[in-house]
Amino acid sequence: MRSGKAHQGGFTYLGLIVFVFIIGLVGAATLKVEALLRRAQLEKELLETGAQFSAALDSYAKATPRGQPRAPLTLEELLRDKRFPNPRRHLRKIFIDPVTGKAEWGLVRAGESGPILGVHSLSQATPLKQANFDARFSGFENRDYLSEWKFMAQETGVPVRVQTNAPGRPATPPPPQPPTTLDPEPPQDEPPPEEPAAPPEEPPEEPQEPPGQSQDSGR
Repeated sequence: MRSGKAHQGGFTYLGLIVFVFIIGLVGAATLKVEALLRRAQLEKELLETGAQFSAALDSYAKATPRGQPRAPLTLEELLRDKRFPNPRRHLRKIFIDPVTGKAEWGLVRAGESGPILGVHSLSQATPLKQANFDARFSGFENRDYLSEWKFMAQETGVPVRVQTNAPGRPATPPPPQPPTTLDPEPPQDEPPPEEPAAPPEEPPEEPQEPPGQSQDSGR
């Protein structure tokens, strides 16, 4: 009887261990799913926040008085546009990046220290969302880092080369241009070859008298 109870207790303990192991797996999977859902929500918030920066930059450009720059040098100029007697507001506040949790953004500038053309997150995490973006987020597909989601203005009209101050992976330099080669000069028309000079004509040979004819005529 004691042996049977011992075996029964052993099986019960083993079953409890298996049950706890299964519960642990389910719990870990649940936590992973929750983390992915939370991450997807943060990326969605990042898209909406970035869209507000793009709209503010467009508003700044559209309201530009004649002769004034169409893009700001700082994000604070979107909060208080001093180009007018009564400063205008294009952005409610400098939003916090929902992914990093900080009110710090990478700036896409026209040139090394030119006006701001767009913003982007400083996060170097790989985005979960890789496709099916709205039309306003053109070029966001298949990116390696969230920092590559550039929220650009559409109305600045600044025809300059864009540079970014994003930390992490350096920007890829433009591919080298092939050296410019001059078109070879077209071959000049060569003069036609001179025809060989005709040999001088030899004077016609005088007919020779047959032998003996002169003696007969003398007679």
